[in-house]
Amino acid sequence: MFMMFAMTSDSIGEIIKEVKVAFDVTNAQASLMHSLPMLGIALSGLLLGFLADKLGRKTTIILGLSLFALACYSFLIANDFVFIVSLMSLSGIAVGIFKTGALALIGDISSSNKQHTATMNGAEAFFGVGAIIGPLIVAWLIHQGVAWQYLYVIAGGMCTLLIIVAAFVRYPSYKHQHHDSVKKVSLKHSLALVKNPYALGFSMGAFLYVAAESAIYVWMPSYLVCDATTLKATYDCYADGAARQLAIYSVTAFFILRALGRFVGIWMMSRLNWALVLMLFSGAIVICFGVGLAGGKQLALYLFPLTGIFMSVIYPTFNSKGISCFPKHQHGSVAGVILFFTAAGAAAGPLIMGLVSDAMGGDAKYGFMVATGFATLLFIGLLYNYLCDPTAKRLTEIEVRDYGVSTSQSASR
Repeated sequence: MFMMFAMTSDSIGEIIKEVKVAFDVTNAQASLMHSLPMLGIALSGLLLGFLADKLGRKTTIILGLSLFALACYSFLIANDFVFIVSLMSLSGIAVGIFKTGALALIGDISSSNKQHTATMNGAEAFFGVGAIIGPLIVAWLIHQGVAWQYLYVIAGGMCTLLIIVAAFVRYPSYKHQHHDSVKKVSLKHSLALVKNPYALGFSMGAFLYVAAESAIYVWMPSYLVCDATTLKATYDCYADGAARQLAIYSVTAFFILRALGRFVGIWMMSRLNWALVLMLFSGAIVICFGVGLAGGKQLALYLFPLTGIFMSVIYPTFNSKGISCFPKHQHGSVAGVILFFTAAGAAAGPLIMGLVSDAMGGDAKYGFMVATGFATLLFIGLLYNYLCDPTAKRLTEIEVRDYGVSTSQSASR
């Protein structure tokens, strides 16, 4: 599910390039293809996240996948810009539904908080794989003279298979353990979680992380070109041929490193102190951004894609630890709150960077300065988290109650 979603969402840059020509739309209009699906995910996560707790994981996942499949297959008849944007918005709503169900399900199949974090990194690793192959599929389709819409048809086929699997797989039961609590699950209770310090803290961390990460895949190509004033991107300022190739495929390099890092994160997060890893990795991101800006394009060419390694485990761990701070019957609602802030960061971050860059003459360097600010705030928050460990007691209590782990076992982990 995560890979299928990433195949479509992270191909948006390639798709926008084709849509602008086919429908003669402006940059602002084309940007709706990114911002409206993100808005759909955000609102769906916040307003419908409670469905995973109210209706159950299985029903919620199948509902979300069904809506996503409907949107995907409808691209076969999508020949109007407004219709295309509407379908993308519907797919965003669907993602918010099935992803909160999936995130809640991870808690049901985990036997401890550490296993939960490792599993979450595994799921997000497949998201990283989808982010790599999605744009490649679009590029191949266009090269073969096939409409980009068939990417969604492919995703729809995968989605249909996932619906069949989801319908027949046996799911862990959690309702019987929290029957009275499940009755109380509602939109009102879901919205109240926004004020909870644990949900809000991890959600703000997710917002800052995604805002900083989006600078890489949205603005790095603009920063690395040699002459941004020309209509055609040039890479003549890189003397070495390998450097020029890296500049052209820098975003792909970032996604590959991020995916590899998440697979390594499955091992890392089951053995190491998560707070220490996140603090060190966020600090490395700040260093890469800062040195890349100070040293110019020649250094940024290597340091910006390298952040994929350091970014790899941050978001899955935020998701895992944020969800793990709450009992299982609230996992869907909490996942929805974190997803709301995630999508908000993905929408607001690039927009703020673009506005700042435009105000400073159009140089993407200034947008990366904003991104460095987001990364610095993230590091400060994670430094506080490591030094003060404000979630330790909460995570231990939940682990003992929901996972049946003794206090001594939890402390040793």
